[in-house]
Amino acid sequence: MNHIGRQKRTRIKFCGLTRAEDIERAVMLGADALGFVMWPKSARAITYDQLVALSSVVPAFVTRVGLFVDQPAELINACLPHLDLIQFHGNESASFCAQFDRPWVKALRMRDDTDLHQAAAQYHGAQALLLDAYRPGVPGGTGEVFDWSRIPADLAKPVILAGGLTAANIASAVGQVTPYAVDVSGGIEGASGCKDAEKMAMFANQVALADAR
Repeated sequence: MNHIGRQKRTRIKFCGLTRAEDIERAVMLGADALGFVMWPKSARAITYDQLVALSSVVPAFVTRVGLFVDQPAELINACLPHLDLIQFHGNESASFCAQFDRPWVKALRMRDDTDLHQAAAQYHGAQALLLDAYRPGVPGGTGEVFDWSRIPADLAKPVILAGGLTAANIASAVGQVTPYAVDVSGGIEGASGCKDAEKMAMFANQVALADAR
């Protein structure tokens, strides 16, 4: 197992939320975390004003996650009142990530030379490592799957698995990787930034079925 201790349930994060109705649907399906993309170059990006409005729809005990990519500390600090967790998707140093008054996770794109043990030591203050597929020039949300066998079983940090996850492959992913959590965006969309209610439900159901096995 690549996480500390034993769990009974794989946590689910739906990312790239841009509409209140999608948030309400995600909460109804039992999502543990909702991701808001604050990087303006993303097709799923929202503005600060949108973050304020959308975060207010999220009920207690559902984690509001802000996704940033090498962005100014001033912007991140401004967003903090509306976030519970920060997700760093760029080349941020561990010291940069640790300066904010929120827990944080570090996303890693799985290049051929990525050393996850080294990354776990480097980002020792992270709550988890989010592992995503690598495509040059794209910090995440590629819709591509990487080789899950590259994730060591004895990694010192909990794993959040991302990258090309859909209802069709998530059961295999959970069975093979046993991640602490899974993160999905494009795999539950009808159009970029607009979630599909049926795809969301199918994804959540497949995670539950995989956990039951």
